[in-house]
Amino acid sequence: METQQQTWQNMNGKIFQHSITQLVEEAIIRELANGHRLKVCVGSDSHVYGEAINYATAVVFIREGKGAFTFIRKEREIQSISIKERMLNEVNKSVEIAYTICSVLDTYGVEMEVHADINTDPDFKSNVALKDAMGYILGMGYVFKAKPFAFASSNCADMMV
Repeated sequence: METQQQTWQNMNGKIFQHSITQLVEEAIIRELANGHRLKVCVGSDSHVYGEAINYATAVVFIREGKGAFTFIRKEREIQSISIKERMLNEVNKSVEIAYTICSVLDTYGVEMEVHADINTDPDFKSNVALKDAMGYILGMGYVFKAKPFAFASSNCADMMV
């Protein structure tokens, strides 16, 4: 259940006035009626601009063999935090949305993955949060993907942050 008013948009900037659960259910009904097999991937990314952190969370619908489309939520927070805390904030935003939409996905038999914009290579700074992020996502019962397979966060959300 959504606890705050959230504004969602598509990759072209079109704003939607409905909740993410309603957007997801309408999209599933439409896409299944058109004969598409779906998978949903949720991921978040962030960029630091001085004292501000811009976050974007992407809910990506993959039409098997027929492309994809995305709903995006943008947020801005003023704070100074460590790279590990920022990576875990991204994961928390993704898990929050995954939890919000999982019952709708379950109703229609749509699979979901949660993507973390965290590098599996220990030479990268984001790797400091890998074990915690993986434990959190897997502990919630979701399929976990990290870079280079985490396109919902490292590509879709990244383009919008």
